[in-house]
Amino acid sequence: MRTRHLLQLVLLSALWGASFLFIRIASPALGPHVAAALRIGLATLTLVAIMRATREPWPWRHWRELAGLGTLTVALPFLLYAYAALHLPAGYSALLNTMVVPFGVLASAWMKEDTLSLRKWLGCACGFAGVALIVRLGPVEPSPTLLLAALACMSAAACYGVCTPWMKRATQRISPLAIAAGIHAAALVLLVPGAVWDWHQAQFTLPALLAVAVMGVVTSGLAYWLNLRVLSQISPVAAMSSAFMIPLFGVAWGSLFLDEALGPGMLWGGALVLLATTLVTGFNPLRLLAFLRPR
Repeated sequence: MRTRHLLQLVLLSALWGASFLFIRIASPALGPHVAAALRIGLATLTLVAIMRATREPWPWRHWRELAGLGTLTVALPFLLYAYAALHLPAGYSALLNTMVVPFGVLASAWMKEDTLSLRKWLGCACGFAGVALIVRLGPVEPSPTLLLAALACMSAAACYGVCTPWMKRATQRISPLAIAAGIHAAALVLLVPGAVWDWHQAQFTLPALLAVAVMGVVTSGLAYWLNLRVLSQISPVAAMSSAFMIPLFGVAWGSLFLDEALGPGMLWGGALVLLATTLVTGFNPLRLLAFLRPR
């Protein structure tokens, strides 16, 4: 994996780490269905506008594949995370999102898109240990509601992980921009009925609307396009390594903008996350230092 790919993964981690905070703001006010539908709707408009500006053709003949990907990688995960945000702190959701990697590693090996190795399994273990230190999960009183919310997060992560190799194959036939627009449009069709049903209960507060706007345009529309461009050039497992860095950025954004305290596990957790990224992607961090060195 090249240096520019790693930098793009770091950027995606920063954007998606912030999205858990935005979901936590938007979902309680708007409700899961409305929040997810508005987010996907804005992402669709953003991507369609880019397609028109670049004269990208619409991938009509791939509609069945895009509908399946849209259901499993956009509609269902967005709705599940929005539901979980009603009951779980953003840090918990960010941590559970790392389940993308083990699901993706197994799916990639099964679909012959990547191979399993001891190094990658060690990377997964380091990643889990790192995010646990960063988020500092404390004892939580078990309840059916909390268990369902945690299960929702894990199910969303499973959708992402299992479908990443499928998405990788799609990028070999369809342009990343067309895939991003197509899957969001398909997901929007699925979520509109639920949003219409719950519309009268939504509280359209300014913070919630701003959070949805940022998620729709930036962390969904533009970020999905960038993610697909990276995925088309590297292995699925390497692309999923950004999931380990998301909690690192999620906690950092919380400290900067919400005055959340940084725990003592931040330093060691961050080091483990970086080690996990190196092990899973096979990227040598010395190449990044050489890239940043003044010439």
